[in-house]
Amino acid sequence: MAYETLLTDLKDGVMTVTLNRPDKLNAFNTAMSRDLIGFFRDVNAMDEVRAIVVTGAGRAFCAGADISGGSGAFQVWNDGSKPQKRDARDSITLAIHNCLKPVIAAINGAAVGVGITMCLPMDIRMVSTSARIGFVFNKRGMAMEAGSCWFLPRLVGMQQAQEWVMTAELFGAEEALKGGLVRSVHAPDDLLPAAQALAARFAASTSSAVAAAVNRRLMWSMWGAQDPLDAVSLDLQCVGYLAAGADAQEGIKSFFEKRAPTFPLKPSKDMPPFGPWSE
Repeated sequence: MAYETLLTDLKDGVMTVTLNRPDKLNAFNTAMSRDLIGFFRDVNAMDEVRAIVVTGAGRAFCAGADISGGSGAFQVWNDGSKPQKRDARDSITLAIHNCLKPVIAAINGAAVGVGITMCLPMDIRMVSTSARIGFVFNKRGMAMEAGSCWFLPRLVGMQQAQEWVMTAELFGAEEALKGGLVRSVHAPDDLLPAAQALAARFAASTSSAVAAAVNRRLMWSMWGAQDPLDAVSLDLQCVGYLAAGADAQEGIKSFFEKRAPTFPLKPSKDMPPFGPWSE
């Protein structure tokens, strides 16, 4: 795969995606938006990819929107002269949210604005001791973007989310850990190997890729459910469908035969024909 602003590397089922504008601190521009959305839409059909790690080249993860062109950086331009209305279908957040593979953010440096909001729909966030994080929208006169008004309070609680957004201040790795935003803090040289090691555990062949995809999307889609009945109704359908499938049969058979399972189903073609992944 070739991208203008991304580097990709696949090893043993783990795809490492590197934001690659190091001279601009990996600032987010139209090309990066297009590349990331394209990658996360396409990867659902890539059965060889079992887990994804996202990191940044150089000393930053992503320093936010590329504002080198002025306030126009906050708009999407069609022909270079007229602002084009943003469309939710062009959201990197939704592309990540709809991904069938587990996603880990390895936040190796500055992660500001969209640089941190793009990490919120990722499943795990791991951070370097050198990272600096900021929800700086109030200092730019901008609204929270990328669905962060939904994700952030759910991840860290309303009180912590309000403090970070209202102060619009940068904070470090330890505060991110204390506030529940990240899973763990690592020395700079240890961060990416640690993230890739965790992703390798997700990508283990002893885990059904279809079950993993279903379970990832079940947890995200039911996060905002008002009643557990909504979750029970959907997971009962999933249990019934998967129980009749080849992966469940192989899982049970391999257990009794005391061997590692070999799951035949693929997320690209064997997902249940209902649920949030079918929309």
